[in-house]
Amino acid sequence: MAEPSNTASGIGPLDAAHYRSVLGHFASGVTIVTAMTSSGPVGFTCQSFSSLSLDPPLIWIAPATSSSTWPLIDRVGAFTVNVLGADQETLAREFARSGADKFAGIGYDLGVTGAPRIHGTLAQIDCTVWSVAEAGDHYSVVGAVAGLASAHGLPLLFFRGGFGEFSQ
Repeated sequence: MAEPSNTASGIGPLDAAHYRSVLGHFASGVTIVTAMTSSGPVGFTCQSFSSLSLDPPLIWIAPATSSSTWPLIDRVGAFTVNVLGADQETLAREFARSGADKFAGIGYDLGVTGAPRIHGTLAQIDCTVWSVAEAGDHYSVVGAVAGLASAHGLPLLFFRGGFGEFSQ
C-alpha cells in the first residue's frame, strides 16, 4: 500500500507511525458492531464510530477493508452498535479477535432490526445500512437509526493505543 500523501497541499508523504501517534491523542469510545446472519450472530470491535445527523438520524462507522465480519454484516443490511462500558475491556478484546466464537457465553436480545443487542452495554443503536464507500483501508459506513436504548454507567475509552475509562 502506498504511503499516505497530501500532495494537494505540497506537504508530501506522511510517516505512518507518526500519523498513528498523533491521531492517538484523540480519545474515542469503544463499540461492538453486531448483526444476525443466517449462520448466527457476528460482530467486531469498532472504535471508529460517531453520530452523524439528527435529521434524519444517522450514525457513522469505519470497519477495516480487511475485516472478515463487515462483509457479512453488509449483506444482512442491518446492524447494532453496542457502546461498551468501562468494565467491558475483556469483551472489546474478545470481539477484536478473528475466528473465535465471539458470542459464546454472551447474553443478548435482538433489536428492532434483528441484530444482537449485547446485555450490559451502555447503549445500543439499531441501524440499517444507508451507504457504504471505500475510504483508504477502511469503509465509510452510514447507518440509518431505527432504534435506541441506553443504560447508566461510564464508557470504555481507547486512547494512545490502550483502553481506559472516564473519570468524573
